Amino acid sequence: MVAQEHGPKTPGFICNICGDRCLVAREQLQRETVSCTSCGSTARTRAIIRALSLELFDQNLILPDFPVKRETSGLGMSDWEGYAVKLAEKFRYTNTYFHKEPRLDISSPQIPESLVQSNDFIISSEVFEHVVPPVERAFENTFKMLKPGGIFVLTVPYGPWKETIEHFPELYDFTLIKDDVNYRLENTTRSGEAQEFHDLVFHGGHGATLEMRVFGEEALLRHLAKTGFETITVHRTPDLSHGVWWPEPWSLPLSARKPR
Repeated sequence: MVAQEHGPKTPGFICNICGDRCLVAREQLQRETVSCTSCGSTARTRAIIRALSLELFDQNLILPDFPVKRETSGLGMSDWEGYAVKLAEKFRYTNTYFHKEPRLDISSPQIPESLVQSNDFIISSEVFEHVVPPVERAFENTFKMLKPGGIFVLTVPYGPWKETIEHFPELYDFTLIKDDVNYRLENTTRSGEAQEFHDLVFHGGHGATLEMRVFGEEALLRHLAKTGFETITVHRTPDLSHGVWWPEPWSLPLSARKPR
């Protein structure tokens, strides 16, 4: 998935989520633009399935060709329904949500005991940039929910810099307030200091989709390693046959494994 200026161009690809052929050229692909007219997948959602296939089966299968393995348990964090429904047909898979049942707050100080070491794989796509600080807790909770040897597939927006940019590093007791068409965030820090923030960034709407941070790639890798994950992989290689490519060499999918 490294940016390429002179590589071969493809007249189309097979969507690895629905299996249909898509007549979209490589140079028209973007991370968040719908490029499969059959199921509505994007390059990012197809990248998730590709990473999951490589980790689970050590081969690059399309989702319709995944074997049915009901003994394999998986969990999604507000996963896209376009692949979540199909994953539930293949595995003992549950998609969770922050705002409705089945609920999961990955930033909670304590996750339910029933979820501890209960999953062979977990997918989190475009979630960790929204969780309240400290973001380390979200990584730790994910680690706890995986069985030994379990797989974590992660996508978040991140840049090629070293450190993460935290928008609200002292967030503690906060409220979102709407003024006409704009929002502001009012926060009281642990020490009692009042703070106010404007020019907030939201993803896909307002409210729970407030952007809390922009990760740096090195910081993201450190988070995974410090939590205890091994075999951490940034999936940089393009998969043009399945439309897994975008021009920017960042915000690529990652996978990591909990030690056995």
